[in-house]
Amino acid sequence: MTRMQHWLTNILRWFDSEAGSDHIDTTSRSFNFLRVIPFIALHLACLLAFYTGVSAFAIGFAIAFFLVRMFAITGFYHRYFAHKTFKTSRPAQFVFAVLGASAAQRGPLWWAAHHRHHHQHSDDVQDLHSPHQGGFWWSHMGWFTCDAGFATDERRVRDWLKFPELKLINRFDALVPALAAVGIYALGEALAAWAPGLGTNGLQLLVWGFFISTVVLFHATVSINSLSHVWGKRRFETSDDSRNNFWLALLTLGEGWHNNHHRWPQSVRQGFRWYEIDITWYGLWLMSKLGIIWELNPIPKHIQEETRELDRMRRSRQ
Repeated sequence: MTRMQHWLTNILRWFDSEAGSDHIDTTSRSFNFLRVIPFIALHLACLLAFYTGVSAFAIGFAIAFFLVRMFAITGFYHRYFAHKTFKTSRPAQFVFAVLGASAAQRGPLWWAAHHRHHHQHSDDVQDLHSPHQGGFWWSHMGWFTCDAGFATDERRVRDWLKFPELKLINRFDALVPALAAVGIYALGEALAAWAPGLGTNGLQLLVWGFFISTVVLFHATVSINSLSHVWGKRRFETSDDSRNNFWLALLTLGEGWHNNHHRWPQSVRQGFRWYEIDITWYGLWLMSKLGIIWELNPIPKHIQEETRELDRMRRSRQ
């Protein structure tokens, strides 16, 4: 492949993640600038907030869109597509795949494949985003700026390949967030015309409701990679260095109970005690009561007993 072909292929992969897949070096950990230009541009676009100003509506919309998409990532990209901790219908599966994709964290198959690899090799030399192998910045965002982080290893997600709609979302993973951005801009323009009292407009709502909301959502999500394997408490002696972190659990709707999760990833719950706030679990429980999802995998009794015993031992040492 010539240098020009290499450049064109990387630009094409902004729109079609499978473009030039035969030429991707999945072992390369070198920074690929061309491939991550949209990611850099997304961050730079947040600076437009100094031009657009802010309104209460724009902030409220940004928070709401953050929460909806964070739930789609934690509840479905993670606990459903990666770990299959519950079942749902095909339409619901599709809806939450689209919502998750709108977070600009790639497609559901890519996300699940990388996460399954992480659990198999957590914190060892093959773990692509371990802070103990590459340091903070590498585990936080360096790992997906290289060719090793771009491809979807379909061998790890064979169970999802029978759904063409999921493969389509995964292949054209930039399309959903792009359409979301267009829709948010259009909403802002409509509100500027029909509800001027809200004090917002298309560009302002785009900047706060999409650019800033998406960037904050991204960094909150990947903080589990970079921080939850370094800072926090270890209840269980797992084979990695996963930790429970209350503050990250609040920020990520329950994902911060990471040591719990690595002890028993098959559970739909990550907060193993009643006081371990797991907002994703509360949402999934409500969805089960509404019949949207079912067959939720509980925390097994032996894990519950182990949790109580370890907590009792910790208290006795204090």
